[in-house]
Amino acid sequence: MSVTGIVTAAVVVGVVGIFVGLFLGVAGIKFKVKVDEKEEAVLAALPGNNCGGCGFAGCSGLAAAIAKGEAPVNACPVGGEPVGQKIAEIMGVEAEASVRKVAFVACQGDCDKAKKDYDYYGIEDCRMMSFVPGGGPKSCNSGCLGFGTCAKVCPFDAIHVVNGVAVVDREACKACGKCISVCPKKLISLVPYEGKLAVACSSSDKGPVTMKACQVGCIGCGICAKNCPAQAVTVTDFHAVIDQEKCTGCGTCAEKCPKKAIVKL
Repeated sequence: MSVTGIVTAAVVVGVVGIFVGLFLGVAGIKFKVKVDEKEEAVLAALPGNNCGGCGFAGCSGLAAAIAKGEAPVNACPVGGEPVGQKIAEIMGVEAEASVRKVAFVACQGDCDKAKKDYDYYGIEDCRMMSFVPGGGPKSCNSGCLGFGTCAKVCPFDAIHVVNGVAVVDREACKACGKCISVCPKKLISLVPYEGKLAVACSSSDKGPVTMKACQVGCIGCGICAKNCPAQAVTVTDFHAVIDQEKCTGCGTCAEKCPKKAIVKL
């Protein structure tokens, strides 16, 4: 190839390069997506776990909603009050006081206390139990199945199965709610971290039925409600419920409960 041909080729490549560069530069300016600076700042302040506990599709979804005023500044359950305060400063508003919450499993029916109707061999996923007889091998149809589906979905390693029942690590729990959504028995709920007492049972069966299935099941006897000085306990459908706002944590209900179904949080 002659020197002239090489020079010509180099010039052509250079001109094409300049043209492409100019085209991309103009296109970048013309089609540039406007970025909400507050949204970017809020996203940077969020923890980035993308757990979905806020109800949005990840942290970016929450950041966009907060920037538009469609979500409260303290909507992130993982970041809690510190992150809420930081986002409030970014948005120029005051953050409402938030109550730290943790997941609570309303069941104590472990392998020693709950009876079994049969031995189960199969896929260890609580959600699959709707396809097996009785909804699971345990006699109590309301109790924890113990196959750990909640533990598998927890992004913070805050829930583990101990002796056949799920147990929450209160310090590790960020109240994202993923364990709540996958529990087929609806045993898990969010309770105040500063809460005092709770009923660790979800059975609404009559007393004799519950006693046959579990040693620590609530039998709806009402002794807890009758002895509560703060009137914080009520019994509905053979099941006791504690009003966390009224409860003073005196422990009388737990002390009087004949089945020890009431526990300290």
